[in-house]
Amino acid sequence: MLQSLSPLWRDPALRLVVLIFLLTGALISSLAPYMSLIGITRIGFSEQAYSVILVVASVLSLASAIGIGILTDQRPLRRQMALLSALLLTLGNGVMWLFPTKFGFAISHAVLLPFGFTLFILLFALSHLATQAYPETRDALVSAVRASFALPFVVVLPLWSVALRSGIDVMAVYPFATILGAVTLAVIWFSWPQNGASTWKDRKSGLSFGQSVREMAEKPVLFRVMLLGAVASAATLYIVLVGLVFSQTPGRDAGDTALYVGLVAGAEVPFMLLAPRLLRHFGKVELIVIGTALYCVHLVFLPFIAATGFVWLLILPASLGGAIILTLPIAYLQDLLAARPGAGSSLISLQRVAGDTICAVTFALGTYVAGYGLAAFIGAAVAVTGALVLLWADRADQSIARRR
Repeated sequence: MLQSLSPLWRDPALRLVVLIFLLTGALISSLAPYMSLIGITRIGFSEQAYSVILVVASVLSLASAIGIGILTDQRPLRRQMALLSALLLTLGNGVMWLFPTKFGFAISHAVLLPFGFTLFILLFALSHLATQAYPETRDALVSAVRASFALPFVVVLPLWSVALRSGIDVMAVYPFATILGAVTLAVIWFSWPQNGASTWKDRKSGLSFGQSVREMAEKPVLFRVMLLGAVASAATLYIVLVGLVFSQTPGRDAGDTALYVGLVAGAEVPFMLLAPRLLRHFGKVELIVIGTALYCVHLVFLPFIAATGFVWLLILPASLGGAIILTLPIAYLQDLLAARPGAGSSLISLQRVAGDTICAVTFALGTYVAGYGLAAFIGAAVAVTGALVLLWADRADQSIARRR
């Protein structure tokens, strides 16, 4: 296995991608478990108002990802766009550090950070280009790259657990994230390949903006992205719920949130590295169905057993299922537009935005009707349905192809 992963430290571009994913993983692991907690219990938004912020953020994230994906396929601007994204990540966290108000939260989380997170699309595009030189181990490399994003959760979240229990205010996540954003910006400035100086061929698309959008919006492509968005919504809903569930459970606190999320993410890492080996025995979509089902077991039971010691048993289905649904869709989506690294990688963002939107709707509906338990159940039902329909669609296409 180590031999197949050796390009991660031998190839300068892949080494850079891993380093930035480690930095942004530390940033996200500091913010994600506490965003809903801060927005609702500290800043004072209602659950429904917070859902609106999620939807606005999703729309702006989608627009920026598609725009930058297409633009960087047309012109040699990947480095410049990566610098801009890292700058917005830094500013977005800096705003909440200096202005922790409703207005500051809305500007940070609905505008600046969604644009800043476009950096992930650029990183996946860069890894797609760099792994062209390693076709036989591509799936393993993509999974390992994604695992590098999860790895900081293992270290950072337990540290936050200790810090919060020692009395540090949860708002301290924002200065920490601001510093990480600034470091990421510096790494990109000094290490991202200059345009035209790379070892691979970054062929420009030759398509207009409209032609690129129409290519992405073709029914078979868009349908699969939406279905995978339904799958991804389970992971997004978990992040929204976990801090709220633990904060409202007697005997639990923000430290438990950090510990639980950290343990899940830590267990995901080895499973992410092993996931490509399972492709020898299962189809990619079949594994996505299995992973979604496992993940939804954890999602459904979390609100109901959070007060008991049994909640820690949910780490196993959460990490195994999460490892599958967070890694395998990446290569699947990029292959839908294999000749367009930017547009193909922006499908990942489109999937995430679809997942965020579905999450916002299920969260708002579930909490309005009955609370966090119903929200988790609705989210799980939507995710499993999306995975099963994806399996049906792929098998139907294969059947048509055989008849032809």
